[in-house]
Amino acid sequence: MMAKKPRIVIIGAGMAGLTAANKLYTSASSKDLFELCVVEGGTRIGGRINTSEFGGDRIEMGATWIHGIGGSPIYKISQEIHSLESQQPWECMDGFSTETKSIAEGGFELNPSILDPVSSLFDSLMDFAQGKLNEPSTCEKLDFYNLAVKALKIFTSNGRSGELSVGSFLRQGLKSYWDAVKDEEEFKGYNTWSKKLLEEAIFAMHENTQRTYTSAGDLFTLDFNAESEYQMFPDEEITIAKGYMSVIEHLASVLPPGLIQLGRKVSTIEWQPEGNKSRQRENGHASRPVKLHFCDGSTMLADHVIVTVSLGVLKAGIDQDSGMFKFNPPLPSFKTEAISRLGYGVVNKLFLQVSPSNEYDVIKGSRNLPFLHMAFHRPDSQLRNEKIPWWMRRTASLCPIYKKSSVLLSWFAGEEALELESLSDEEIIDGVSTTVSSFLTQPHKKEESNSHQLCNGNNNVNHVESSNVKFTKVLRTKWGNDPLFLGSYSYVAVGSSGEDLDSMAKPLPEIGSSCESTGIVPPLQILFAGEATHRTHYSTTHGAYFSGLREANRLLQHYHCVEV
Repeated sequence: MMAKKPRIVIIGAGMAGLTAANKLYTSASSKDLFELCVVEGGTRIGGRINTSEFGGDRIEMGATWIHGIGGSPIYKISQEIHSLESQQPWECMDGFSTETKSIAEGGFELNPSILDPVSSLFDSLMDFAQGKLNEPSTCEKLDFYNLAVKALKIFTSNGRSGELSVGSFLRQGLKSYWDAVKDEEEFKGYNTWSKKLLEEAIFAMHENTQRTYTSAGDLFTLDFNAESEYQMFPDEEITIAKGYMSVIEHLASVLPPGLIQLGRKVSTIEWQPEGNKSRQRENGHASRPVKLHFCDGSTMLADHVIVTVSLGVLKAGIDQDSGMFKFNPPLPSFKTEAISRLGYGVVNKLFLQVSPSNEYDVIKGSRNLPFLHMAFHRPDSQLRNEKIPWWMRRTASLCPIYKKSSVLLSWFAGEEALELESLSDEEIIDGVSTTVSSFLTQPHKKEESNSHQLCNGNNNVNHVESSNVKFTKVLRTKWGNDPLFLGSYSYVAVGSSGEDLDSMAKPLPEIGSSCESTGIVPPLQILFAGEATHRTHYSTTHGAYFSGLREANRLLQHYHCVEV
């Protein structure tokens, strides 16, 4: 009788799942060794990668950037499959634009004399938090370094270092900055702005950008101590000309038809943490230890299951009131506690198509729409424009997706991102139009008289009436309410740590358990992959890629397939 082949089932056809499947299927030493299957709950592959089109341009509904091309496996694959060039325009094909206009609510373009110091302060504080700012040589950077050290000492001296958040550190840094310059001459602002209010608005603008980078809806929930563990690849950040889906399709292309099963949503994973001496036999062999239950009532047995679902789905699964994605018996406490402590947020993108009649005359004399960075009044300020909806006030920018594009893009995080999912297209267009009005409409003359020290007034920017800017259609992502994801990506929240990310990656049953060593408990029944299982590259596609390789290699090594 022929020996039964081990059956490996991968749950999820995103970056982690397809990387694992690709590795297991193509490893020469594993040929004909496994039965391999990928089950995907949705109707497409890619997971949180989803390339689309809007306004004739190629856009990304999910993952967008290769975060540093130096050493990135995503960049290497993109090079190999010639995905870095395209005849069709694509999102952020120009990279990060340096031709931005930072404007304060009311229509005043900010002068570099007030914009640059606050921007440099914020960047230096974040560099310090991320462990990238050593004691510098230049006087300006040294000043910011000392402010960062001072902000940190204030918290540690109060015995609060264990609960320090990035948000509280940033705000203490801003306070220390104000304390350091309080004796300087106070510049006069204009009707609705003082110098200090402008500085706070600029600082908040950068905080809002950071919220979308991390998916932390509130930076006061983002752990400070873990921030320095996160690693970036060196060199520039770029987007993929032929779309992120080209990488996904490449990984899947080696798999034979039928290996990926779409529309197969798992409801329960039944496993055997303590073994079962009296397991039923299947065709003369011991039954496989893991049983998958699907939402359609069907089942599937497996020897090993690689779970690549999002942290959001895992969080919902450990909620006893939720009927989603259960483990039977429940996951051990070390795993559920890590799932509970780690942060997982919502980031959504909003694309807007500008009417062709506005495409070239929004900024008089220019073919380009503005790369607009917005400094808002505080949401509770009596000076704010009450017509601007609350969900617009914590987005930092509204920019063309590349020079001369008629498609604008804005990013949203947290509660604003969830609100965006519930709004109608008409409500979105009205809210954005009202906001554009406040920022691009010419200020009243009486507000300009004392503004020259803080802003460029109306000298160097051509403002227009917002009624000339018409949006014809919108497209927004809805990651928060998608039951297959329930959010965007993970972060280390206050109260959690990098150790929780390591706990996320541990397979079950735990390696080295007494029962497993006796041979009673089948090993490696449930393995975990995905961006939220990588300690230093969480929240990224390359982190997901690395995690898929890790779990595939774990199984290859278990079966003495030495190729890694």
